[in-house]
Amino acid sequence: MKLRALILVFILVGGFWFFTSHYSPLVDGHSLGHHSLFGPRNTDSSLHLTEADAAPTYDAEEQNNIGVYKRVLPSVVNITSTTLVYNFFFQAVPQQGQGSGFILDKNGHILTNYHVIEGANRGIEVQLSNKSRYQAKVVGADKVHDLALLQINAPNLEPVTLADSSDLSVGQKVYAIGNPFGLNGTMTTGIISSIRSIRNQDGAPIDDAIQTDAAINPGNSGGPLLNSRGEVIGINTMIASNGADQSSGIGFAIPINTAKAVLSDLTRYGRVKRPSLGVSTFAIGPDLASQMGIPADYGLLIQRVIPGGAAERAGLRGGNEQAYVGNTAILLGGDLIVAIDGQQVADPQDVSAIMNRHQAGDVVSVTIIRDRRQMTFKLQLGEARDANV
Repeated sequence: MKLRALILVFILVGGFWFFTSHYSPLVDGHSLGHHSLFGPRNTDSSLHLTEADAAPTYDAEEQNNIGVYKRVLPSVVNITSTTLVYNFFFQAVPQQGQGSGFILDKNGHILTNYHVIEGANRGIEVQLSNKSRYQAKVVGADKVHDLALLQINAPNLEPVTLADSSDLSVGQKVYAIGNPFGLNGTMTTGIISSIRSIRNQDGAPIDDAIQTDAAINPGNSGGPLLNSRGEVIGINTMIASNGADQSSGIGFAIPINTAKAVLSDLTRYGRVKRPSLGVSTFAIGPDLASQMGIPADYGLLIQRVIPGGAAERAGLRGGNEQAYVGNTAILLGGDLIVAIDGQQVADPQDVSAIMNRHQAGDVVSVTIIRDRRQMTFKLQLGEARDANV
């Protein structure tokens, strides 16, 4: 019995020594012994982090993105227009709208959308990327093309570089810089998804509009759409919306060549003297051409020439015999326009695209078919006054 008790005492003493030498209680969260109950004690209490190199490296695409942004940002402006409206109690209340624009030259000319400044009767303010603010005046406006030309008096302006938008390709990379939802200096990227003719919010046509998947939201309107060299190829103007005031991933831009064609008029006259042939027309296809005995399967049949207009002065003729296409009354017997400056025209959109490259007073060649004979006339474009081509 004594031996058994002695062995038991030895085991208890040995166990106590082992426990106290390897495990110790925690005081205020810290171990007092060589090891804690939760594992071996870490004698090095410092935190070691793995950090990247001090100088970040960018791939070629990232470098180009950064370069475009830094180069163009100083040329993009935020535009705030103030309009006085009346509330339910007939009290005058200022209402503000926001958009974007970009600097064209060192004289302070700024291009934006007409709808950005439409109705602004209490001032237009332009904020530069350096946060400086200036009051702007409207030099000219063109509601049909949804363009407006502003001007500010500011030093050290950095203008953009304008590209040629006639040779764009679907799949081409593009950048949009603007102020969506008032978030100044925002850049998004994407590609040209399509080039198509559309109608803006007012129903006016936009020929060769640039469709893009680069994110465009309210506040981007009037800002530049850029190619990979940072050159302006278009003016961001509208989004395809799902009914809410947000982007659905489809945006459209007015091609910069359209703006180039009207900038001179906006600067000189404050409005666009849109060129016109001075005719009203009806587009025909193969079936109607065959019934009429015309040796062409496309073209614009002149219904009437505008008195004193370009077509009348050049000797073009309108129709004189009434007929019906379905329930639509038309006039037969007039000249059939098949080309302008050697370019085939099959519908009014073709003529509109050609007119966008001209100004009132320019001379164009108009090819017609009259009495089954093809003829070409030189015609000096007039100024559009009503709904005629």
